[in-house]
Amino acid sequence: MSQNNLGDDVHNAILALCKKGDELAEDGRLNDAVETYEEAYALLPEPKTDWEASTWILGAIGDMLYQVEQFEDARSALLIAMHCPNAIGNPFLHLRLGQVQYELGDQERAGDELARAYMAEGIEIFSDEDPKYLEFLRTVIDLA
Repeated sequence: MSQNNLGDDVHNAILALCKKGDELAEDGRLNDAVETYEEAYALLPEPKTDWEASTWILGAIGDMLYQVEQFEDARSALLIAMHCPNAIGNPFLHLRLGQVQYELGDQERAGDELARAYMAEGIEIFSDEDPKYLEFLRTVIDLA
């Protein structure tokens, strides 16, 4: 569904909350950012997984939760995101989900998700990440 179907008021409120969440994240206030993104997500009509906004809002929530090492909650957000429009094949979402799976000890799923991120974006996607994820991926697939 297009964002225009949300209605201008809801769409603008979601954008404003996400902008505020982004600013909080930039200031290092990651838990506050999560709460703000969750407020934005709550504004989406059901079924929430039908909206493109769900993809990027849940991705942002998963990212923040990953960064504060709340891996179970991050996995939950990212797994729901994968049911939203344009999530499958999104290198960043696959990267974060792979990292979370790795941290939770699910090596098989971690390898699958990290490989998807690598195949979509190449080695560059790992450039700002902890080297352990790329080292792990090298044990799963043959990197060019």
